[in-house]
Amino acid sequence: MSKIKAFKGLRPKPEIAAKLSVLPYDVVSSEEAAQLAKGNKYSFFHITKPEIDLDKNIDLYADIVYETAKKNFNEFIKKGYFIIENKDCLYLYKQIMNNRAQIGLFACASVDEYEQDLIKKHELTRKDKEDDRARHVYETNCNAGPVFLTYRAKKEIDEVINNFLKTAQPICDFVATDSGVEVRHIFYIISDDNLIKKLIDLFKEVPCLYVADGHHRAASGYRVRAMRRAQNPNHTGNEEYNYFLTALFPHNQLNIMPYNRVVKNLNGLNENSLLEKIKEKFDIKELQIKNYSPNKTKNIGMYLNKKWYNLMPKANTFNVNSPIDTLDVSILQNNLLKPLLGIDDPRTSKRINFIGGIRGPQELEKLVDSGEYEIAFSMYPTSVEELMKIADAGEIMPPKSTWFEPKLRSGLVVHLLDDVSILKK
Repeated sequence: MSKIKAFKGLRPKPEIAAKLSVLPYDVVSSEEAAQLAKGNKYSFFHITKPEIDLDKNIDLYADIVYETAKKNFNEFIKKGYFIIENKDCLYLYKQIMNNRAQIGLFACASVDEYEQDLIKKHELTRKDKEDDRARHVYETNCNAGPVFLTYRAKKEIDEVINNFLKTAQPICDFVATDSGVEVRHIFYIISDDNLIKKLIDLFKEVPCLYVADGHHRAASGYRVRAMRRAQNPNHTGNEEYNYFLTALFPHNQLNIMPYNRVVKNLNGLNENSLLEKIKEKFDIKELQIKNYSPNKTKNIGMYLNKKWYNLMPKANTFNVNSPIDTLDVSILQNNLLKPLLGIDDPRTSKRINFIGGIRGPQELEKLVDSGEYEIAFSMYPTSVEELMKIADAGEIMPPKSTWFEPKLRSGLVVHLLDDVSILKK
């Protein structure tokens, strides 16, 4: 059973929604956020990336950063940038990229279910990033961005949503260039109590939810709930801080792109000796093409010295009964990156970087040809089914296994951790 909840959202006035909403805080650097927000007083980056309003050499975890986020959020409210909902609502979010649509439901999810692993994880979190998000949520007293959740598609939920969309009018509808690609963002409010109850009841029949993206945001919801509960002698379990903002998408609508790899050097090997060692674990085929992306699993593209190769793992290189070992990213890590290139821990190594698939194999060629990196690997994307299978088994995926597009914009609706009535006093 999955427990979701309607909530009184804070949403931007329709005429500024396109200017206010932004990409997730963790997919742009401080410099990129500053550039995107330049000259735009409405940009939600003033809240999610508040360092853009401070000295560029500021420590990103300094107290002043979180204080600025809180101040800016309060200023946005005071200046009337947000409409404050009078009743509990749900919201629908439709995104269209490259003529492909996905439709998600914005709702609050239960921290209890996260704690009980009914909201399943597939990634480890880093303490510093957890600390950062928890502090941001605690200081601003809100969930500024949603946790991206998925669930096994349910026909009855699809039907209710599709019927609603036949006559519904969006509260905002705009096109933005995200990650270099045009994405249309369409946002709807569901305020009818009967329809809200119908959707909440249907989700009770969904056995579990899966974190697709936003593990640190989900963990921060858990940690802030513990902090707020400890400070509240009258805690009941019904307070808004017992829930966190989510966007729920059916698994069969999601678009996972590859998460490619680039490595700075060959770990003391030369090109020929590396190729000979690779042949022990992979069948290698040199390709006479540019911009290679594998079109099926168990095929890995490698770019070295202006040449593309296709690497096909030999039969004895992975455990066919392990949902982790059979992932292409695991095969690459266990048979090449670690033993040959010395990337023992891709989470901490400074010699490897990860490139979202939206940027394509041409970005890999550019990085290697520039001399910044010496070798690159183009991956076939991990599937949603693989992600759910690993989460069901209680296993953890290798880092940087999935790249979802389009990204969910932050600022289209905000969840306050107290009753919104406090804003109207």
